[in-house]
Amino acid sequence: MMNPILTAINHIVNTISGFLYDPWVPVLLLAAGLYFTVRTGLIQFRLFGESIRVVTEKPAEKGSISSFGALMVSTASRVGTGNIVGVSTAICVGGYGAVFWMWVTAILGGASAFIESTLAQIYKKRDKDGTSYGGPSYYIETALKQRWLGIIFAVVLICTYAIGYNLLASYNLQSAFSGFSFYGKSTPLMIGAILAVLFAVCILGGAKRLTNITGVLVPVMGVIYILVALAVIVINIKLIPSVFGEIFAGAFDFKAIFGGFAGSAMMQGIKRGLYSNEAGMGSAPNAAATADVSHPAKQGLVQMLSVFIDTLLICSATALMCLSSGLVPTEELQGAPYVQQSMAMTLGSFGPIFIAVSMSLFAFTTLIGNYYYCEGCIKYILKRSPSKAFMTVFRLIATAIVFVGALVSAGLAWDTADLFQAIMVVINIPVIVILGKPALDALKDYMRQRKAGKDPVFRAADIGLKDKTDFWN
Repeated sequence: MMNPILTAINHIVNTISGFLYDPWVPVLLLAAGLYFTVRTGLIQFRLFGESIRVVTEKPAEKGSISSFGALMVSTASRVGTGNIVGVSTAICVGGYGAVFWMWVTAILGGASAFIESTLAQIYKKRDKDGTSYGGPSYYIETALKQRWLGIIFAVVLICTYAIGYNLLASYNLQSAFSGFSFYGKSTPLMIGAILAVLFAVCILGGAKRLTNITGVLVPVMGVIYILVALAVIVINIKLIPSVFGEIFAGAFDFKAIFGGFAGSAMMQGIKRGLYSNEAGMGSAPNAAATADVSHPAKQGLVQMLSVFIDTLLICSATALMCLSSGLVPTEELQGAPYVQQSMAMTLGSFGPIFIAVSMSLFAFTTLIGNYYYCEGCIKYILKRSPSKAFMTVFRLIATAIVFVGALVSAGLAWDTADLFQAIMVVINIPVIVILGKPALDALKDYMRQRKAGKDPVFRAADIGLKDKTDFWN
C-alpha cells in the first residue's frame, strides 16, 4: 500500500497531468506536426533519403561532434525504457490501437523535430574551446528575447529528466524483475539501493570506465534486441495480418476513444509515443546544437530520422513481437512484465531473462543520459558553471530520486513523467510555431543549394539573420 504522502502527491500530479492531456497536449502535438508537415512540403517523405545520406557525413573540424554522434546522444536516453516499457504500457492500457497513434505521433512529430533541431543549430552558442551548445532555452532567449521563459523551460527540463524520467527509469528497471521467483517485498529496496550507488559513482566522477563500458554495450544490446524481436515476429508471422487488423480497428474505435479519453488508444499512443521519441518536447535540440555541420537543416534532417528509428522501427518491433505472441494485454501486465511474458510464450525462459538484462543496461544508461541533460540547463540558469558544492548537493538529490523511483507505484512514476513532459510541450510547441520561419527559410536555402549540386553551406545573412547568431556569419 502506498504511503499517504505519496498518495497525496500522486493525486495532485494526476489531476494536473489529466488537465494538460485532456486534450491540450495531444492537440498541440498533432496540430503542430500537421502544420509543419504542410509548411515543409511533406519533409518526412520527400527528404527521408536525404536524411539517411546526411547522417553519414563527417564533421568539418577534427574532434568535433558529428551529426551521427549527436543523433546517438539524443537517442541513447530514449532507447530501451521507452521502446520496451513505454510500448507495453500503451498497449496494455490503451489497447491494440495505441500502436497506430504512436505511429501518427512519430510521422507528424518528424516535422516538428526538424524545426526544433534546425532552430537549435541556427541559434547555437560558441563555447570557449570553439565547440557549440544550445537548445530551446537559447533560441527562446536569442530569438524571442525572453530569457525568463528560457529559464522556466530549463527548470522544467531538469524536473522532467532528473525527477520524472529518472523516477520512471528506476521503477521500470525494478519491475523487470517482478516476475522472477526471488522477487519479494525487499527486492525493490535492494535494486533501488544498488542502482543509486552505481548512479552516484558515475555522476560524482569516479566511474568513467563503467560509463564507457555501458556506452559500448548498449548499442550492441539494442541491435540484439531488435534481432530477437524480429525473430519472434518471424516465428509468429502467420498472426501478423490479424495483429495489423486489430491495430487499425482499435485505432478508429471512436466510441471507445471519446467514451474514456484518458485511457483510450489515442491518448495512450500519443503519451507513450512522446515518451519514446520526444518529438516537439524540446529535449533533442540540446543534443542537436552540439553537432558540427555545414548547414542547420542537416541536423534537422538527422533528428527527424531519429524519431523514425525510435518509434517506427524499434517501438514497432516491440509492439508486433508482443501482439503476435498471442498473450492478451491487460492493465495488470503493463510495463516490463507484458514484454517478458510475451517473449516467454515464444522463446521460453530465455525471454524474461533477456528483457531483464536488456532493461538493466538500457535503464542505467538512460539515467546517466538524462542527468547530463540537466547540467547544461543549470549552467544556462546560473549563466556560469555552478560551484562544486552546488553540484554535489544536486547530484545527491538526483541519486535520492533514483533510489525512490524503485519504490514508488507504476501510477506515480508514469504520471510524474507525463506531467513534466507535458509542460515541456506546452512551452516548446508554441515557441517553435512562432519561430518557425528561420527554420523554414533554412530548409529552402538548403534545397536551393542541393538542386544546384552543392554541398549546402549556411550563412545567416542569406535568411536575414546577419550578426544575430554566434555561428554562421
